[in-house]
Amino acid sequence: LESLNKIFHFEKPNHGIAYTTDVSQVFGSVGCKESELTDQESEDEAMYCSITAVVEKGKAEDVIDAATAAGSKGGTIISARGSGIHETSRIFSMDIEPEKEIVIILAEKTDAEAIISSIREKIDIEGPGKGIIFVQDVSEIYGLAK
Repeated sequence: LESLNKIFHFEKPNHGIAYTTDVSQVFGSVGCKESELTDQESEDEAMYCSITAVVEKGKAEDVIDAATAAGSKGGTIISARGSGIHETSRIFSMDIEPEKEIVIILAEKTDAEAIISSIREKIDIEGPGKGIIFVQDVSEIYGLAK
C-alpha cells in the first residue's frame, strides 16, 4: 500500500482510500497454495474495521445516514449487478441482483458497534430480504480522514 500511496497521494483530500483486510482461506486459486495460509493472530490489534452492508437499491443512503448519525464520517456506495442476464452473484448466501447496493464504511473499532446498531435499527436488517451486514478487520489503511 505504501507504493500506491506514493502514486495516488491518499493523504490529500479526495484522492481516495486504500486498505487491506485479512484473508483466512483461499480456494480455487493456482497462485496460492494451501500450505502458505496461516491462521495466526495479527501482532498489532486492528484499530479499524470495514463495515459492509448489502441492501436493496435505494436503501444505501439510509445506511449512510444511520452510520453518520452514529459517528461515521461517510462511506462508499457501489451498485451491485449479476454477471449475466439470468445469473446472480452470491455473498454469504444472499443473492446480489441488479437491484442491490453495497455500502462500505471504514470506521474505528471503538465506533463500530454504535454504527452497526444504528444501521440495523434504521433499515430493519433482520427482516426477510432486507440485506446483510458483515464486518472485517482492516490491517492497514491510507487516506482515511481523521
